[in-house]
Amino acid sequence: MATPAQWLAGARPRTLPAAVAPVLAGTAIAFYDDAAVWWKALLALVVSLALQVGVNYANDYSDGIRGTDDDRVGPMRLVGSGAAPAAAVKRAAFLSFGVAAAAGLVIAATTAWWLVAVGAVSVVAAWYYTGGSKPYGYLGLGEVMVFVFFGLVAVIGTAYVQTETWAWAPLWAAIGIGALACAILVVNNLRDIPTDSQVGKRTLAVVLGDRRTRGLYVVLVAAAALAVIALAAATSWWALLGLGFLVIARRGVTTVTGGAVGPGLIPVLGATGMAELAWAVLTAVGLALAA
Repeated sequence: MATPAQWLAGARPRTLPAAVAPVLAGTAIAFYDDAAVWWKALLALVVSLALQVGVNYANDYSDGIRGTDDDRVGPMRLVGSGAAPAAAVKRAAFLSFGVAAAAGLVIAATTAWWLVAVGAVSVVAAWYYTGGSKPYGYLGLGEVMVFVFFGLVAVIGTAYVQTETWAWAPLWAAIGIGALACAILVVNNLRDIPTDSQVGKRTLAVVLGDRRTRGLYVVLVAAAALAVIALAAATSWWALLGLGFLVIARRGVTTVTGGAVGPGLIPVLGATGMAELAWAVLTAVGLALAA
């Protein structure tokens, strides 16, 4: 039976900065517009964290029962390692989705009921990334899901539920956060190209190949930097403080372009997650100073 530490590892806490960053970025824009609603921001954070944990457990379950994790290079998976029964991991995933749904319902009830549909689609997308008979994560579409739901939906949604208006600033922030969230998945799949190829998991990295996947990682980091500039143009040039994320991102870029493989790429996951969080924190500081 899995220990509490193993369950925590299964939730993959190193990916949690990717759940915090979009909420922080969206709330910073609401604060800049003098429209921040802190209790809604906290509920949005609950939704984001619960979805992130839920999708991690869902991937653990679905990949585990398919045998995808039988020969794994990265961190331990609960089902693949045999540390926890598949049914228990599946329940943990749906419990996490339930927490996200409950918090999301409160937000919808106090903002707009059409947000229920957005939440429902988000949960379905989280499950079918690796779940179901034809998971889209096995068809090279995982990065699209991450960009849409952990970038566009998370950032724009967080800003909207507080300001209840549409603007360009949340879009630019969403592109920056989404690009770095994608970069985390890209380097994860880059590491797993050999094992994924063997089991027929055609991630985008498998489709592109090693060299072009490394190039894609660099492009995504560059896109996040350009998004800071676009956000500054839409708000205040103080937002350019966000470019400080490149100090952290540089380590990941150096490792990826240096040809690291297998376990050598694992530290890049954490570094990229911290770069995403730094993007959000530093732009938030800039917008707070401007406000």
